[in-house]
Amino acid sequence: MKKRDFIKTSVTLAGSALLPSSIFAIPKGVKRLRTAHIGVGGMGAADLNSIASHNAVDVVALCDVDQNNLNAAHKLYPSAKTFIDYRNLLNKMKYEIDAVIVSTPDHSHAPASLMAMELEKPVYCQKPLTHYVSEARAMRKLAEKKNLITQMGIQVHSFYDYKLATLLIQSGIIGKVKKVHAWSPKNWGYDGPIPKGVDSVPQELDWNLWLGTSLERPFKEKVYHPFNWRKLVDYGCGTLGDMGVHIFDTPYNALALDVPKTIINKCRKPNGFGYPEHNKVTYTFPGTKYTSETLTWIWSDGPGVPSSSKDLKLPNNDKLPLQGAMFIGEKGRILLPHFMELPKHIIDGKYQDIDVTKYDPNGLLGNTKNDYERDAPKHYHQFVDACLGNSEVSAPFSYSARLTETILLGVIAGRFPNKTLHWDSEKAVFKESEANKFLSGEYRKF
Repeated sequence: MKKRDFIKTSVTLAGSALLPSSIFAIPKGVKRLRTAHIGVGGMGAADLNSIASHNAVDVVALCDVDQNNLNAAHKLYPSAKTFIDYRNLLNKMKYEIDAVIVSTPDHSHAPASLMAMELEKPVYCQKPLTHYVSEARAMRKLAEKKNLITQMGIQVHSFYDYKLATLLIQSGIIGKVKKVHAWSPKNWGYDGPIPKGVDSVPQELDWNLWLGTSLERPFKEKVYHPFNWRKLVDYGCGTLGDMGVHIFDTPYNALALDVPKTIINKCRKPNGFGYPEHNKVTYTFPGTKYTSETLTWIWSDGPGVPSSSKDLKLPNNDKLPLQGAMFIGEKGRILLPHFMELPKHIIDGKYQDIDVTKYDPNGLLGNTKNDYERDAPKHYHQFVDACLGNSEVSAPFSYSARLTETILLGVIAGRFPNKTLHWDSEKAVFKESEANKFLSGEYRKF
């Protein structure tokens, strides 16, 4: 089943035609935002509470395929209506909601978001934006066509540390950047065998709805739900798709990158079920005004990364942060730990003081003291304020779809270990035709 067919079928389940787009726009002057939340367990619970912490938000609908998650959320927001199927929520409440927050496993991001967007609803969607490259392009296109407020859930995008690093890089503090290293020791991969047998589906879980449009598989306890789906090719995007989006975000934004020209992933052979446990992905990007003629970007994940190199050696024999990025420029380096640590400027093997007032004389970046409780809701509140006409979002789908595409190209490269893939962005195809079948997937009817 093709994506467009799925969306068309879904939005007409209630048996009524869509009204003109103006009907679904948030009327000018409206002071409160009625939100619907699809996925309210795990990160979905965090998203729900952060959105709801805005004093102009009314949570009116909750949806989750796990009744335990749904019950817990409903206790906090007892006036909200509850659903287990997002299609029913969107069809039954399309006149009673103003914005939709999608916090499901990756494989359901696009199906739920596209349906909401077809109903003219602003969407906040967790990272990575989509499971397939084709979905990322479809979401970007639809958001632009409908002129919708959108935001991807990369909360650190709005943190002071990352905004400062962006400002420093774009100011030319280390000159043009020629290389970026990024890394995470997290291991959202699986090198084991495909599990055998079938376990009883927990009473509180609707397994068919959890699978959604993805390939049907028998339920196995502790393999898919609630968290391990990130490791599996049918449902998640591995460590690169999980942590890579966060850590790539600032370099991607600061250097004004688009999508890469080539990608190679040094990893184990694919097993068709789980992502590799260790990946080293090298991208080459066309140059921008902030980079050399081409930019090399190296991603490493798994315990013990990154391997030692001259690029990554720190003054005083300091240890690298567990996660982060290193910018290599003409005139020095910038280390950006992940997260809640300020960037560090390095020249000739020595740390340099950073006079922030020189680069931000008017204090536009905000409070310089790290405070997670204060800063964590910023990204969410920005979306709410934008929906109400009082602000602008910083990670709309026009930006985050391209970032996601870049991430997913590295994920696909893991299907062809040690082979350089060449990406034609204009045609949205690989030169290596065998890789193109992984750009999209068929949607299961459910």
